[in-house]
Amino acid sequence: MGKLTDMQIKAWIKAGERFEGRGDGDGLWLRFRENDKVPVWRYRYKFAGKSRTMQIGSYAELSLAKARETVKALSARVALGHDVAGEKQQKKTAALAQIEEEKNAVTMLELANEYYERMILGRWKHPDIVRRRIDKDIGPMLGKLKVEDIKPRHIDDMLQSIVKRGAPTMANDVLRWTRRMFDYAIKRHIIEINPASAFDVGDASGKEEARDRALSRDELAKLFAAMKLAKGFSVENDLSIRLLLLLCVRKMELCAARKEEFDLPASVWHLPGERSKTGKPIDIPLPALAVEWLQQLFDLAGPSDWLLPARKMQHRMVPHIHEGTIGTAMGKVKPHMPEVTDFTVHDLRRTARTHLAELGVDPVVAERCLNHKIKDVEGIYNRHDYFNERRDALDKWAGLLNALENWKPYNVTPISKDRKKQA
Repeated sequence: MGKLTDMQIKAWIKAGERFEGRGDGDGLWLRFRENDKVPVWRYRYKFAGKSRTMQIGSYAELSLAKARETVKALSARVALGHDVAGEKQQKKTAALAQIEEEKNAVTMLELANEYYERMILGRWKHPDIVRRRIDKDIGPMLGKLKVEDIKPRHIDDMLQSIVKRGAPTMANDVLRWTRRMFDYAIKRHIIEINPASAFDVGDASGKEEARDRALSRDELAKLFAAMKLAKGFSVENDLSIRLLLLLCVRKMELCAARKEEFDLPASVWHLPGERSKTGKPIDIPLPALAVEWLQQLFDLAGPSDWLLPARKMQHRMVPHIHEGTIGTAMGKVKPHMPEVTDFTVHDLRRTARTHLAELGVDPVVAERCLNHKIKDVEGIYNRHDYFNERRDALDKWAGLLNALENWKPYNVTPISKDRKKQA
């Protein structure tokens, strides 16, 4: 039989003529079985004394001329000692293995979420601390990467980005949790080497220096005035900062508070032990000013169970405001206080403690207002909770804050157009 022609092939297709193989020469064959929708090109050759056959495409994919070119190229490779059919099978096997590997690959976000659910949730007193680090830093920076593809340079990039935004302490925390997540991945046989193991706090942010910043009375007056001028500074943020100052509580104790914790008629906040840093519940006396501010937050929160419900639909598992919300809001206020040295939200607790001392509050009572444990022998034998004393102390502190609201003189002015651009 001579060479094939396109006219012949099309006639066979039109007539529905089926056959196992009709040759064109040089190892090129055309097959048209009953189950074939269109004829199929096959290449037959010998390798190491054995007959080999491979499919190279259908007639719909390769014309007769293209099929001949393909066979010519394959024959040249066979002549050089290549088993082209075997190579094709190897590539197919490798491709399938790659697909399976990709399907089973674990991303960093999946690892972080699994670590959180299995090792943190239900075990740690404050699981939201780890949740926030996953949502704010680890997820956005590394989340889409496969765990086995993460290199030390990725860790370094993440840490440096956190330091550059002015959060060195957070960088240290992220490093600690990331290192533990990778250790967990080693136990799960996901990876063999921890890419974060070579890093220490010096690579993240260095030694964490204790702060001693506290706002003076004049600075507090400027803060209250600036909060009234700042654009985009919500009532919720204003009230939150005032409550943090007055009640001496930690930021997340307020941000994650449920309405059910507050007994406003009795002027008491029942802070549960699972949300207290000491691990023990504490009743916080509420001055009349605090009750007034809390009632406003209750009204603003509407039907939500949370005092400060989340304000945006975000990819988070936390229904209350994020830990960075108040700090971000504070950034809108600070430009209205150009002469005031920089301060953070955490400095508000130190500010409260400083002014309690200035008001003549007993040091033990002042420490209990901040829910600090009493040290040494006094802490071991003295189980008095100082509730009434704390109420008196916070009432004095509330009176001072109320007076500072209208204290003069203070230098706070709206931002000029030029300074708005800089801010």
